[in-house]
Amino acid sequence: MLELKYLRECGDEIRAALGKKKFAVDLDEFFRLDGERRTKTAAFENARAALRSASDELATIGRQTAEFAERTAKLRADSVRVKELERSLRETEAAWDRSYLSLPNVPHGSVPVGRGEGDNVAVDSWGDPKSVSPYAVAHFDIPWIGDVLDFQRGSKVAGAGFPFYVGPMARLVRGLVRFFLDCAAESGYVEMLPPIFVNGASATATGQLPDKEGMMYEMTVDGLYAIPTAEVPLTNYFRDEIFDEGSLPVLRCAHTPCFRREAGSWGRDVRGLNRLHQFDKVELVKWTSPERSFEELELLRGDAENILRKLEIPYRVVAICTGDMGFPHSKQYDLEVWAGGQGRWLEVSSCSNFTDFQARRANMRLRRSGSGKLETVHTLNGSGLAVPRVLAALLENNLREDGSVAVPKVLLPYVNFSSLSANTR
Repeated sequence: MLELKYLRECGDEIRAALGKKKFAVDLDEFFRLDGERRTKTAAFENARAALRSASDELATIGRQTAEFAERTAKLRADSVRVKELERSLRETEAAWDRSYLSLPNVPHGSVPVGRGEGDNVAVDSWGDPKSVSPYAVAHFDIPWIGDVLDFQRGSKVAGAGFPFYVGPMARLVRGLVRFFLDCAAESGYVEMLPPIFVNGASATATGQLPDKEGMMYEMTVDGLYAIPTAEVPLTNYFRDEIFDEGSLPVLRCAHTPCFRREAGSWGRDVRGLNRLHQFDKVELVKWTSPERSFEELELLRGDAENILRKLEIPYRVVAICTGDMGFPHSKQYDLEVWAGGQGRWLEVSSCSNFTDFQARRANMRLRRSGSGKLETVHTLNGSGLAVPRVLAALLENNLREDGSVAVPKVLLPYVNFSSLSANTR
């Protein structure tokens, strides 16, 4: 969430900045509720203090006097009034809290201004899309793909967007995950194995709630949510804790399945592995001091890019514009790989700086070494990487004339085959 002092003092600046994002924001309603909340808080606290003072004075008056009876009656009436003031204050506080949580993060000044996806800016690239296999076809059109990637039975068992990976394909996915984790370890990230269900407080802290309410799979009986990314449990690991300045940056990574309702059910753009309801991903998360967070974002992006270079997949880096950026994001890069069979770019990683937005919700702070002063830390995360579209690009870009797929050399230590086909066992 945004800092209250910043909100109250720089309302016009924030209004202009949030107007560049895609979210409907009612700052006027927030400021109305903020003023009402402060007025009601003062009225309640003053009335409660007066009630306590009157109660203390009553104890000094004889119980059998007319004054005692008169003051007792007034005390009862004042007590009813204080309870009514408290009830009204709590109602306003609840509305204020909902309004406050609905405000997205402010985009950083270096973010390109735009209205949507068409205004995103490609800022870097690696590899040549023309260098991929001349025999490339869309992975979902490879003749034998159904033998190792079974969407039909997945749909029968769970629904669209929940495939079975069979035999060598399952081993290839497992090998990719291990490779991603080893790359993260080489870059200094400490591996964790987090819960894949989180409570509402955790989802709120990272900004999934209320922004993505209805898009997360929810276990209503238990009040839990299936994670859309390991970012959620990892970030909340340090919720309500204080870092020593000297310990920053802190780097963590995790492999988890991810669950998202947002997958489509028709069209070429969502066919096959392009968009799923369940998929595997390795997430990279950082906690850092405010003055270093944008430098750490560039390093984080480099960590994700390094994996794609090792896999020899052509990719490009896209700076996400204000109108396409996520709710808690201050600055965001997407890494997109070239899928030769489809002839299009597929996003496999988002690398983002949330500044103090998540940390303020999660009450994560740092203690400065010299002064002991407490400040809110900054959080960052990135995919390192998401499996399905990386797998789609590998299948398409490495398809041979005989219909088999060459496994990248860097993955050979992680699987027991050098090519994938209907005959691979």
